[in-house]
Amino acid sequence: MNEKKMIKLVGVTVFVIIAFMVILTFAVTLGKKGRDDESDVSDSNYGNVGNMTKEEAEAALCDMAEKVAPSNAELVKASVDLSQSNLANELPAIDTYPCSVTGNADVVAEIFATSEKSGTGKDGWMNDMAETFNAAKLTTSDGKTMAVTIRPMASGLGSDYIVSGVYKPEAYAPSNELFGSITLASGGKISLVTDYTVKNVAGILISSDISNTIKSKYDAVNMETIIKATEDNVIAMGYTNPLSSATGLNFLVSTLYINDNKDILSAAAAQGFKDFQLNVPYVAYTTLQMRESAKSGALNGMVMEYQTYINDSELKDNYEFIPFGVPHNNPLYSVDGISSDKLEVLQAFADYCHTDEAVKLAKEDGFNLLDYEADIDLSAFTNKDILEAQSLWKENKDLGKQIIAVFVADVSGSMDGEPINQLRESLVNGASYIGDNVQIGLVSYSDDVTINLPIGKFDLNQRAYFQGAVESLYANGGTASYDAVTVAAKMLIEAKKENPDAKVMLFLLSDGHANIGYELSEISSAIDAANIPVYTIAYGDDADSDELGKLSLINEAAAINASSDDVIYKIKSLFNSEM
Repeated sequence: MNEKKMIKLVGVTVFVIIAFMVILTFAVTLGKKGRDDESDVSDSNYGNVGNMTKEEAEAALCDMAEKVAPSNAELVKASVDLSQSNLANELPAIDTYPCSVTGNADVVAEIFATSEKSGTGKDGWMNDMAETFNAAKLTTSDGKTMAVTIRPMASGLGSDYIVSGVYKPEAYAPSNELFGSITLASGGKISLVTDYTVKNVAGILISSDISNTIKSKYDAVNMETIIKATEDNVIAMGYTNPLSSATGLNFLVSTLYINDNKDILSAAAAQGFKDFQLNVPYVAYTTLQMRESAKSGALNGMVMEYQTYINDSELKDNYEFIPFGVPHNNPLYSVDGISSDKLEVLQAFADYCHTDEAVKLAKEDGFNLLDYEADIDLSAFTNKDILEAQSLWKENKDLGKQIIAVFVADVSGSMDGEPINQLRESLVNGASYIGDNVQIGLVSYSDDVTINLPIGKFDLNQRAYFQGAVESLYANGGTASYDAVTVAAKMLIEAKKENPDAKVMLFLLSDGHANIGYELSEISSAIDAANIPVYTIAYGDDADSDELGKLSLINEAAAINASSDDVIYKIKSLFNSEM
């Protein structure tokens, strides 16, 4: 081929490519314009929440959902296992939670330790103790070298491993004694090695303005007056889930105690808790969620440990710390069945945590700084009483309000394989923790959106349809996440018309990689003004958890970044606390 023909051929090819791109761009623009022109409510209004009422936001979301035009799946029933899910099957493999320090000696004892003392930086005190202890090459009474291994583990999660028998370390170091009581009352066999390894304190954080308001109205600022101020709707308090958080459990027990210090399970204690809970915006799934809500102004009081507070300049500058409840002395328990050698290692490590060097380092990290004595006396109560306090919370936290929830399941091609398998399993497992009085619906999406199950009371019939719908989910196609969110929002809005006092929530289960349909910026303001909390669960190791997190932050919902190994347990915990 000569040079002139070659140049001509290349020119034609380039022209064809450019023409194709122009036509494609025009078609996409025209398609989107066509969808936008179907209603008098323009997308530009959705982004201006300052000019949007709740009613306007609901109308906008319903309009957007109608444009999506979801299909309705045929309802199919499946058999339902009504037995409570097995804790042992819900817990992830222990390797999901890697060790922060690994001991190497003749006798090694593993310790479950909470993150404020087994993390990094100022949160790594117990790691530092373990490393220096291991380096000392101390020996047992019969001359064997000693070492400890530290595995970071939340108080509630560590208790579940021990109680279920799925994995037993040699020792357990929860944040406070209350989870020791929970473990014992649940059948876990543990024994106290020392009542403290390092001292910390639980507290309520309030701003100076709120502190002055409480002082002027109730004469003093303490937990009792803060609870009263919450009951009187003077402040908006937030606390963490007492089923998993040591600080949240401390707050629950302290609230019950303040209302009846003779019997924390009495009718008077329960009624006092209900009066308080009536004006609590929500219970935070994580401390991060609670802090973000405080920043947004949704909360002006929250619970936190002193060591976290004192190490955070933003918290110190903006909040006062009001101590409450039992101290967080980080007790150390041995797990029954360990050898005498390992018990000797644990006792030696406990003694090492009490040395001058250990105490000095603890103070540098923010521990051992408050001279605090418990302001509640639980000596008259049994371990079972503490466990039943959790049950009391579960039964009364929603104050009899109807709950309406819609699950939105990502079944796009990127969810194929393990993510979609885990999604199905976690929904089926989590359903066993949803009460019969809750109303539930299910939506799925890929390129298009399908209503798999209209909202209905979660009785046996609805459970069977839910099970059938979940079992039929399979992954294929694109990811129209926000189209599906508008459809679910419309379902919630319409259901709430029949029960205006109901609490609504939306759960988005996805890897976060939206690539067609509406964008987050197009729906966020309407979701905000409509006050629909969107809980997000990010599936897969490459999930876009940042994108999902932005959606959850709009109305103070939780965002779970769960790998395929632990998502089932985390969703179970979320459902158990929210529904």
